[in-house]
Amino acid sequence: METTLQTGAQPLILTVDADDSLLTERVAAELAAPGALVDDPEWLARARRAWSDLPTELVAGLREFRKDSGPTGSMLVRGLPVGHATLPPTPGKPGSVQREATVSAAVLAMVASGLGDPAAYRPEKTGAIVQDVVPVPGQEDYQSNAGSVLLTFHTENAFHPHRPDFVMLLCLRADHEGVAGLRTACIREVLPLLTEESRQALFSKEFITAAPPSFGLDGVGTEPQAVLHGAVEDPDICVDLSATEPTTVRAKEAMAELQELFDRTAQTVRLVPGDLAIVDNRVTVHGRTPFRPRYDGQDRWLQRTFVLTDLRRSREHRDGDGHVLD
Repeated sequence: METTLQTGAQPLILTVDADDSLLTERVAAELAAPGALVDDPEWLARARRAWSDLPTELVAGLREFRKDSGPTGSMLVRGLPVGHATLPPTPGKPGSVQREATVSAAVLAMVASGLGDPAAYRPEKTGAIVQDVVPVPGQEDYQSNAGSVLLTFHTENAFHPHRPDFVMLLCLRADHEGVAGLRTACIREVLPLLTEESRQALFSKEFITAAPPSFGLDGVGTEPQAVLHGAVEDPDICVDLSATEPTTVRAKEAMAELQELFDRTAQTVRLVPGDLAIVDNRVTVHGRTPFRPRYDGQDRWLQRTFVLTDLRRSREHRDGDGHVLD
């Protein structure tokens, strides 16, 4: 059997069949040996080498997506192994991360190595390469990965000079009601719908973006910068609707129009265990619909890893040429 590749109105979908899923699990299980640690540079090097052992169709599909992320700037890989049989209760503490090597962590590390290089940010979740995205008691209203209210559209780490090129979200456990949805909106679909006035404003340095709560950097923000930059016909986007402030009247009007168009063109995917969502953070914003956690050990549980396609660009921010940015 072969993996199947489908396109449509929804994000690009790559479905891994049962045989290829078993092969992926075998490769991941070799990395998930007792005592192995995800953040160990030697373990990450092993994961990088193991990337080529993954099923041919999976590798080919991911390489195509890296070259061209398509009109939605997102991809859904279905049928991946996540170690269901040994999955512990969903974590519920602030800053939860995956330190010990597991099947799911190995899958994330291998895919990240195929798309570029895995990366993390020291102020956020202590710089862990694989981070838990789980609801945390008392943080329901936070605009962060620990919340459970509507998460507004944002470029991941929009305030940072070296934000991720790709954001990967692997579902280990869905929410109880199955209502939590990953929302994405791509500038490639929005750009033709913008008025000329808004387009000009968004290409101008009239916006300031604050750091997200997860970084613990209250009051830290960017210098005035543009929301859109690069090629005028296919620009990159950098915005966080809950943290980006317009500095002019026209910028405020452009932000309102952009938000309306994000909502109009958004795609929503309800992830189930084994689903890996990959978001091209250069052209696509993402968010999440609200859900109701129960804090019973069976709540929604995603694991997240960031990818940089050119690690060297951030060399001055990484101690010892490692994978963690200061």
